Amino acid sequence: MNESQLVRGLGEQIVERLREDIFSGRIAEGERLREIDLAERFAVSRGPIREAIQQLAWEGIVETDRNKGALVSTSAPNEITELIIPLRCTIEKYAVRLFFDNLAEEDFLVWETILEKMKRACEAKDFALISEHDIAFHRALVTRSHSPDLLAIWSSIVSRVRRHFRESHLKYTNPIQIYEEHLPILDAFKNKSLAESLEAIEQHIE
Repeated sequence: MNESQLVRGLGEQIVERLREDIFSGRIAEGERLREIDLAERFAVSRGPIREAIQQLAWEGIVETDRNKGALVSTSAPNEITELIIPLRCTIEKYAVRLFFDNLAEEDFLVWETILEKMKRACEAKDFALISEHDIAFHRALVTRSHSPDLLAIWSSIVSRVRRHFRESHLKYTNPIQIYEEHLPILDAFKNKSLAESLEAIEQHIE
């Protein structure tokens, strides 16, 4: 692995960590992302941090302002959320159609690993982690489509409804149900039924 690949890999890790912190609520909406603070946190120069912020801005997760710098974008109001959620469902179902005929064992390993982490978070009643793993699971579905454009659209949408994830999770008296509600999606994949998979996605999201 050459130096440029190492730098790119580090940048992707920073983007992933910041994205998870924002989606889970550990970094609050409207909070300013200071390059110098993030560089210190990740023990890197400000260059990779600047690139990470640019990536998050491209995904719609961060907003940049000439005077204020980079700010975490705010979630959409409830009336807009009602419009966005069906769009998210449409995107995830489309992603499933793209990869369904090429499902492999390594795909199931990725999804099962995320769900196992979600299960442990549910047992610990750690709602920040639950949100993080919930979004990670659905992101992994879209990522599997190998369509950067589709992933960018999905990321932009989810960044607007991330508060919906957290608020919906808090309504559960027993958080383990959040984990259990994801299992039919994986079961449908294993049954190699596209119709069942699409129905499971739709029922889960809507």
